[in-house]
Order: sequence, then structure tokens, then C-alpha cells
Amino acid sequence: MAVGEFKWPGVLPVDGIRLAAVQAGVRYADRLDMSLIEICDGASVSAVFTKNAFCAEPVKICRRHLQQATPRFLLINSGNANACTGQAGWQAAIDSCAAVASAAGVELNQVLPFSTGVIGEVLPAARLVDAVPTALEQLNGDAWHGAAQAMMTTDTRAKGLSKTLEIGGVELHFSAIAKGSGMIKPNMGTMLAYVATDAAIEQNLLDKLVKSAANKSFNRITVDGDTSTNDALVLMASGKAGNTLICSGTDAAERVEQVLTELCQALAIEMVRDAEGATKCVRVDVAGGLNAQESLDVAYAICHSPLVKTALFASDPNWGRIVAAIGYAGIEELDCTKVQVWLDDVAIVADGGRAPSYREEVGQAVFDRAEFSIRVDLGRGDAKESLWTSDLSHDYVRINAEYRS
Repeated sequence: MAVGEFKWPGVLPVDGIRLAAVQAGVRYADRLDMSLIEICDGASVSAVFTKNAFCAEPVKICRRHLQQATPRFLLINSGNANACTGQAGWQAAIDSCAAVASAAGVELNQVLPFSTGVIGEVLPAARLVDAVPTALEQLNGDAWHGAAQAMMTTDTRAKGLSKTLEIGGVELHFSAIAKGSGMIKPNMGTMLAYVATDAAIEQNLLDKLVKSAANKSFNRITVDGDTSTNDALVLMASGKAGNTLICSGTDAAERVEQVLTELCQALAIEMVRDAEGATKCVRVDVAGGLNAQESLDVAYAICHSPLVKTALFASDPNWGRIVAAIGYAGIEELDCTKVQVWLDDVAIVADGGRAPSYREEVGQAVFDRAEFSIRVDLGRGDAKESLWTSDLSHDYVRINAEYRS
């Protein structure tokens, strides 16, 4: 189940980036479950990862390898998260990286491992090792769809997108794939996402761009309030477009940041639309906070409320659940008489009480939609923030109850 339809858009090749997707049999037979991304020599790479203290062994290795060398390969598997697996899990990830490094003729620290799937089980490294030669043989610039499929766990559809941007007469290409459906809550990103461009971008700027893009997109979605152990967002810049090097503080840098943010935000929203068991995708806008954290606190309270989420699933405009969440969000000295709330453009709360113009049937019409917004004005200041969330359905419970079956 997912909200709306997502037709694969035909993700554009990026010069300097090649991909492959193969069947390694990590957990299931006869399905794509391992992908390999090759990054050309001379590229720049940056990444951000989960802040979960129980981060997976591959995340630990990625952080170490990024400090030591510029990556040439990304090795990604689904079906097994290799998280909370200790030294055995670490060695399994290292062995998988070593197979790629040996076969491709690069250093071990130039291979980054990524895993997604069941927590607490050691990665069956031998299956990945056996699949590496086939993956290397199949590398090509058009395998974005297969690579996106190979990352899927409870996702119902592969997610990818491309954008182009012209700077100084040079057309730059930006392509991305992502996976994420459950265990989604911001604290760096709660998913796996890989973004590539053929633009030449200085390393310091790339480091800023990956953080900015994450904060404005993947760090603004929440499905169930659970931060994954394996989250990663990787930004690759091959430099093959032949453009003048893009540096911080320039108009070109601002334009690239805007495109990357739009690209990542679109994929992040697709994750919410494809959330486990989702029938709704709802944007929660909170304005009027004294600062950004106040606005985020209120937005999270609404998005994480089981009562709000079940009302969304039932298409029940029980707006009392929304104001209750606002009230317990922890905003000190909140003046409820200044709080305003809307469903899309329908006023439901004004001056701390039910809006005089509100009628149940009008609220019902909004809640019947698959996608709509809940807008709040706290009447305290100028800060505003937005989050996207899904409903809590029977299928969400079933999917997670049967996840290891």
C-alpha cells in the first residue's frame, strides 16, 4: 500500500558514475539485493550518517574509511542490516569490502559498505563476495533502477529522480536513488540515499551541501519516530561535466544547493508516501514559534501522536487530538488564545477555540484526501518549520509484526 502513484522517471546517467544490481541471496532467493556503485578517480565524495548510538558496523567502517581516503566504490545490500553484530559483523563488512577492493584494484579504505534489513544478524559475507565479480562485470551508467530495487526492504516501489542545471553554459546533471519505508524519523535521515552529479564541486562545499540537503529533506520526515541504525546519505561529484570548480559563497553554489535540496526533498516525500501501510501523506507546518526548535517540537508532537495518526487513517477530522498534541509539546508559557490551526485552508481553531466558521463536513472533506496539510500558528514569533508524516494503519502493524517471518 502507498499513497498515490510513482512512475519511475528514467533517471539520467551521470558521467563518472556506474552502477550494477545483482542477486546475492543475502536473505531471499531470486531478488535483487546487492548493488555496487563505482565512482571515478578524481571525484569528491561526502556523506552523513545516523546518530543512533547502536549504529551498524557498516556505518562505523564508512566513517573510518572516509577519513582515510576518497571512496571509489559503494557496496550496498538489503535483507540484513549487520547492526548490533559486534566484531563478527565488522569482519563480515570488511571481508565484503576487501572482495571489491581486490577485484577492482583499489585500496580497502576506498570501498564503503552499506546494509539495510534485519538488525542483530551477522551479514553473510560469503554471498556478497561471490556476487562481486558479476556486479563488476555489469557496471554501467544506466543501472539506477536496478540499484534502487536492490536496496528495497519493505518499500513497495523503487525511488529515483533526476534534475539538470545550467551554470556558465555547462549543463550539470543530478541523479539520485533512495530507499525508506519504515523505521523513519529524522536524526540524520533514517534511510539510504545516494546522490550523484557530474559537477566539479570543492570538497568543503560538498561537505556543507550534504548536511544542508539532509536537514531540509530527509531530516524533515517521520513515519514512526524510530531512528534507524543504518541511515546514510552519500553525495558524489564526479567533476566530469567540465564546469568551473564550484566554490562556497558563489551564486553557483547557491543554485546547486537549491537543486540538491529540491531533489532530496522530493525523494524524502516519496518515502512518506510509501511508508509502511500508509494511506495518507500529510504536511505539518508550524509557524509563529519563538525559534525553530519550538516549531519543530510542536510539529513532532503532532506527527508522532498515535491518536492523530490513527485519526488520519480513519479519515476522522477529530481536531481535538491535534490541539492536545500542541498543548503537550512542551512550549513554555504557551498562550492558547493566540493559537490558530487550519486543515489546508479550512480554519478549525481560532483564538484558542473552535473557529466560528468551522463545520464538520468541511473538515471531513479535507481528511478524506490522501494528501493535505495541517497548519499551525503559535502566535509567538517568526520561526517556522515543516515536517511530513504518514498515518498509522492496520497494515503498518501487520508489516512490522511479520517483518522477520
